[in-house]
Amino acid sequence: MGVDYYKALQVDRSANDDDLKKAHRKLAMKWHPDKNPTNKKDDESKFKQVSEAYDVLSDPQKRALYDQYGEEGLKGNVPLPTAAGGASFFSSGDGPSPFRFNPTSADDLFAEIFGFSNPFGGGGSASASGGQRFSSRMFGDDMYASFARKVDPIENKLPCSLEDLYKGTTKKMKISRETVDVSGKVMQTEEILTIGVKPGWKKGTKITFPEKGNEHPGVIPADLVFIINEKPHLVFTREGNDLIVTQKVSLADALIGYTVNLTTLDGRTLTIPVTNVIHPEYGEVVPKEGMPLQKDQTKKGNLILKFNVKFPARLSAEQKAGFKKLLG
Repeated sequence: MGVDYYKALQVDRSANDDDLKKAHRKLAMKWHPDKNPTNKKDDESKFKQVSEAYDVLSDPQKRALYDQYGEEGLKGNVPLPTAAGGASFFSSGDGPSPFRFNPTSADDLFAEIFGFSNPFGGGGSASASGGQRFSSRMFGDDMYASFARKVDPIENKLPCSLEDLYKGTTKKMKISRETVDVSGKVMQTEEILTIGVKPGWKKGTKITFPEKGNEHPGVIPADLVFIINEKPHLVFTREGNDLIVTQKVSLADALIGYTVNLTTLDGRTLTIPVTNVIHPEYGEVVPKEGMPLQKDQTKKGNLILKFNVKFPARLSAEQKAGFKKLLG
């Protein structure tokens, strides 16, 4: 036997009509190739296999042939007794085979099953025969609306330190959700989701896990979306791809020179001499010591040093005379 139709539909051999309908409905939605365009060819193959399995098992005569003789029975081959009392297959060779399954596309299949060609690409197109039609043996006339409706995405913030976003990291999130088995029973299940945070990701970056929300009959589960949220840092402030550091310096250091000692987000020590006179709006730019670029992690923004010059509250007469002599 080639394809096991019961395994293809994920049902037991004792499955009744309701079991078959539920399984087919769930798997047809899961494997429609337009749901995941990157694996369209593989999904279309699985979609056709699921629909072929349902076509056979939902028909009492085809199912009986398949249960007794497998695919050979569906192809029109029947067993004859051998001399030893066993059985051998021979093809009748006359007339068409009892079973034909040769759909042109997944959209045609979906039109046959649901009455509209594509639930993921723009809402309820008419079937090839004209007008929207439904398979009455599977669904009621109101099923189009329920299949077309997808629950709104569930969004959660994913707090990340600036170190996480500089170096990249892996976060694991434990979720609890309701799932529905083939028989329609609702179960509470737990799952660990792994999120690979890439260097340079910014606040607001979204990571989507398709259909990881609760499963309920008649709707497509919600996507689960995690949104990067950047936690405040004690030393650095991020502006786009640049990192900003503000240092407090005395007026004397601002005038005669100052050396910045800094630990980077990946643990290196930077020693940056500032030889220019530091005024309140002065900024020192250190190239390529900022955040990695999200689209090209081999490149980085800049580190920008800003200064908060601390002026003395008062000067003595002697200090004033000295400054006047020095700066006059």
